[in-house]
Amino acid sequence: METDIKRMFAKITILEKEFVSLRKGYLVVNKRYTAALQGLSSLTQNAAEAAKRAARSAELSSLAAKKAAEAAKDAASEFFVSVAVAAAEAAENAAQAALAAAASASAAAAAAAEAVAHQAEAAALKASAEAANATNIATEAAFEAVKMSNIASEAANRAKLKPPTKPEPKAKKKIQK
Repeated sequence: METDIKRMFAKITILEKEFVSLRKGYLVVNKRYTAALQGLSSLTQNAAEAAKRAARSAELSSLAAKKAAEAAKDAASEFFVSVAVAAAEAAENAAQAALAAAASASAAAAAAAEAVAHQAEAAALKASAEAANATNIATEAAFEAVKMSNIASEAANRAKLKPPTKPEPKAKKKIQK
């Protein structure tokens, strides 16, 4: 009986050592898991911010394309063909910038969604939703920029096809004595 008690104590001692070892391992894994979650959370926030900035860039590019299209139309109506062509090229470049920004927003939204897939936090879900919304904004702005670029190109093409005419001379003012 005494031998049985010694064996039980020996097994309890072994189990106790295994339990301590498991606890230490758990603490290490938990620390690493927490660090990984913090990293994913940071990634998600950064991806959402990148998507928002890309959306803003796309909106500004769209606005630039709109202004360039207006300049191309005005220049075409005034027979400044080279100005109309330059404005059309500027509108095209702005549209390309808007498309690139939309692609950036999309990539950032994908990164945020990937991070969300690895963590189940409300903040990550919100950031992912914001990134997706920013992608929609950027895509709409890019679409608008392409539309404006097309309008500018059409105005420049019309200006190229119009026969050159002399601008009307400005009327001279009479000087009163």
